[in-house]
Amino acid sequence: MPIVCLDLEGVLVPEIWIAFSERTGIAELRRTTRDEPDYDKLMRGRLELLRRHRLGLPDIQKVIADMGPEPGARTFLDALRLRYQVVILSDTFYEFAMPLMAQLGQPTLFCHRLSTDAAGFVSAYHLRMPDQKRAAVKAFQGLAFQVIAAGDSYNDTAMLGAADAGILFRPPQNVIDAFPQYPVVREYDALRERIDEAARRIGG
Repeated sequence: MPIVCLDLEGVLVPEIWIAFSERTGIAELRRTTRDEPDYDKLMRGRLELLRRHRLGLPDIQKVIADMGPEPGARTFLDALRLRYQVVILSDTFYEFAMPLMAQLGQPTLFCHRLSTDAAGFVSAYHLRMPDQKRAAVKAFQGLAFQVIAAGDSYNDTAMLGAADAGILFRPPQNVIDAFPQYPVVREYDALRERIDEAARRIGG
């Protein structure tokens, strides 16, 4: 049985930083991994903006508390987990994602962590490991699993490239243009069909 690896933001839930940008009116926080391939540069910029505007982790978590999965995401994920092992590989943070995981039925999530100071301001971010999405795919393959991966952003493309089958889900045009080798789907039914097709092709 193949393992299906899915990105989180932009695939199963809305982009957290975009929602926070809309709530705070800070336009620069709309920038995500769909726009910036360099994750460290992106995060350093975000932390600087948070410091400048005196916004802490509780401010972000308040916005997340009002968020939910994308329409149809829970139904899609529940159906997918009946047929495959599913792991969420994300460059978000446990401090952001856990309330959303509860709404998705607590799927397995590999992501990163944040540090905060005594006042609740984010002081640093800590990668679980460099290039963790690709590393997870390669580790699963080392355990004799075949991997089908789906994501939407630049930071998903190493995962898609390492997987036995990679799929872009609702990507922006710049990602489509940069990575034309991956099929593009925009609805959950079509994504499930692509996953089933890939599983048949790779012998799952």
